[in-house]
This record gives sequence, C-alpha cells and structure tokens, in this order.
Amino acid sequence: MAGPVSVAVSVVGVLLVLGVVWDVFHTIFHPSGQGRISGAAMAGVWRLTARGGPRFRELAGPSALVAVIAAWVSLAVVGWALVYWPHMPAGFVHSSGLDVSGRSTAADALYVSVVTLATLGYGDVVPAATGLRLVAPLEALMGFAILTAAVTWVLQVQPALVRRRTAVMTLSGLRRAGLEREVRTLDADLPAVVLADLAAAVTQVGVDLTQYSETYHFREGEERRDIGEALIFAADLAEAGSVSPRPDVRLAGRALQTALDDLAAHAASTFLGVTGDTRSVLEALRRDRAKRPR
Repeated sequence: MAGPVSVAVSVVGVLLVLGVVWDVFHTIFHPSGQGRISGAAMAGVWRLTARGGPRFRELAGPSALVAVIAAWVSLAVVGWALVYWPHMPAGFVHSSGLDVSGRSTAADALYVSVVTLATLGYGDVVPAATGLRLVAPLEALMGFAILTAAVTWVLQVQPALVRRRTAVMTLSGLRRAGLEREVRTLDADLPAVVLADLAAAVTQVGVDLTQYSETYHFREGEERRDIGEALIFAADLAEAGSVSPRPDVRLAGRALQTALDDLAAHAASTFLGVTGDTRSVLEALRRDRAKRPR
C-alpha cells in the first residue's frame, strides 16, 4: 500500500478498536448501561423478533446479548485486521510451508487478527516488525477482556431479571386478590403498606432498566407475567390510592405514581420514542412488549 493509504487504513482500524473498547465500557460499567453498538444491535434484534411471531419474541433477550457480543468480536477483528493489513506480508514472518506469493494480504491480515484475538497463537504467521510485536499482545489482551466482560455482563443481567420477575409476580398476585378494590374502600393500614412496598419495587425495576437496559428486551412467555401488563395494574393501584379516604394510603399512592412517572419517562426516551402522560407511555410499552406488537 502507498504511504498515505496505509496510514488511513491503520487509523480506521484503530478507531474501530477504540470504538469497541468504549462500547464495552459504556454498556457494562456506565450508569446508563448502553453503548451505541450494543444499543443498535439490541434494537435490531428486538424489531426482527417482533416480525417473527410469539416464539421469536421470547428469544429476543438472549439473542440480543449474543448479537452484541458477536458485534464486539467482529468489529474488533476487523479493526485489528486493518491495523495489520498495510504491513502484510513484509512486516510478518511466515512459516516455511507457506507460499506468500500470490496470497491475499487482506485475508492474511484477517486470519492473523482472528487467531490473535482468540489467543490461539498457531505460529504460522507472526509479527516481525517491532511495532507489530508490541501491538499483537494488546489484541490478545483485548480478546481476553471481551470474553471476561461478556461473562460479567450475563451475570449482571440475571439478578436484575429476577428482581423484575419478582415484582411482576407480586403485582399479578395482588391483581388476582382484588387489591385495587380494597385500596379504594378498605379503612385499614394494609393498603398503605402494600402500595409503599410496590413503589419501592417499581423504583427498583426502573433503576434496573436504566443500569441494565438490555433487560428490556427480555420478555416472559405469558402476557400476564410480563412487565408491560404489570405496570398498567400498578398505575391502576396508584389511581385507586389517590381517592382513598385515608391520607396514608393517598401518600403511598402518590409515591407509587412518582415511581411510575420516572420509569415511564425513561422508557419513553430510551426504548419507545414516544411522548405523552405516564398512562399513555405505559400503554405504548405494553403494546411494544406484546407477543404480537400492534
């Protein structure tokens, strides 16, 4: 390659590698919990599974994680390959059994990148130039870091999903028990306690959606067990609490409504791209998470 072209290709490769590093950091460690690459991959899987029917929609969450990890690995491989490509074949030593004449330097660069990122180290093509000998171990470390980050990510997601499922099952049980009617009419301490506990649970769900935005793309097999249906019932409870004759129940109802307002605002801007009051946003969330979105 000519000098300026070689530099340009290497710069593009470095930018791709840095983009992957930033996205991994932003997705796993940043409070917002979503990088541009991971966000685009998860949104794409979510839209794709919506077209495939109920069974595909249930696979959206796990598939989104796999898609994001695959995107990280693929872009890292391509980025490092672009770093190596301008130096092929002169900057590398090939084993005696390899004929470098007529070989594709792009394919060789991609091969070296894959082998190095996976820390396989076959030894048939190894860097010879001093700069490349310093750079190649960095790619191997990056491959190990991506693997570690992927495992850490999965382990972080599972507790958040358990907390959400617990909140959903609690709301589902309270709905079947007729809590909304009791909140409106019962002159006792119990409704205020229950509404306060639900406000804390909804707040935790909102925090998890902010910190682990990938959990949005996990949905339950049954419609009634999904967060979309549960939040609508929580809104009904908050409304029922607001007309209770007891001031403590009204206060707990307002606390629950505030938690729902915060969650709906985040969902509207991050996942749904809609505007409106809390009730309309929650209805949009329920439609988006339905097995067959309407």
